[in-house]
Amino acid sequence: MSFKKKDNQTYYNPMRRAILNHRMIEPGDKVAVGMSGGKDSTSLFYLLEQIRSQGRLGFDFELVPICLDMGFEGCDISPMQQFVEKLGYQLEVVPTNIAKVVFDIRKERSPCSLCAKLRRGILYNRAKELGCQKVALGHHLDDAIETYFMNFLFHGRLNSFEPKSYLTKTGVTLIRPLIYIEEKQLIRFVKREEIPVVFNPCPVDKQTKREEIKQLVTALSKDYSDVREKFIMGMEQGNEQDFWTKSLDKSLLS
Repeated sequence: MSFKKKDNQTYYNPMRRAILNHRMIEPGDKVAVGMSGGKDSTSLFYLLEQIRSQGRLGFDFELVPICLDMGFEGCDISPMQQFVEKLGYQLEVVPTNIAKVVFDIRKERSPCSLCAKLRRGILYNRAKELGCQKVALGHHLDDAIETYFMNFLFHGRLNSFEPKSYLTKTGVTLIRPLIYIEEKQLIRFVKREEIPVVFNPCPVDKQTKREEIKQLVTALSKDYSDVREKFIMGMEQGNEQDFWTKSLDKSLLS
């Protein structure tokens, strides 16, 4: 992996700021990283490992990469496994029948909500079994903005998901260290570093309401180029109890 001077400004400093601002990771934490094989979660794992190995937080912590085998045919996760192994880790693969339950048994017309609920439950439980206090997900700044607009347009609420939240049912804390990083920056990073991205075989991939909102945010940013920076200001300056929501429709996270 190569390192450029701008990487501190673009990736490491925003992640460090998010982690320290919201106390996402503390000394001695064992952090599970949910890895789907997509650009976001794989980049998250790599950047967290660099932050850990370089001592950028001033203390040490552990990482445990976890991947759920959704049960889709033709999904090859071996590139992700090899990538994780090159960084000195063993990918924890959890077999599931989520694809069968959602598409064959339940035949969901809007499958995202059920799929997300099943994925979260299995991931959190496995993380807890492995002794992890935290679970890190690869949601970035654009995800937070899109969730904000989805809540507004579909539910009449002016809030987004939390950067950090404690899950009472499982006893683990969910964190989102990429919350200050734009999606386009992650796309550039993955291309530059040739980070492997696993093909997503889900039949409704790129056909969700979130994809529609993504296009809306993209169009908005053409006229208001600083919309993402303003959103970060809102996160940091607003009343967190009003801005973040704990009772979020799980379909908004897919």
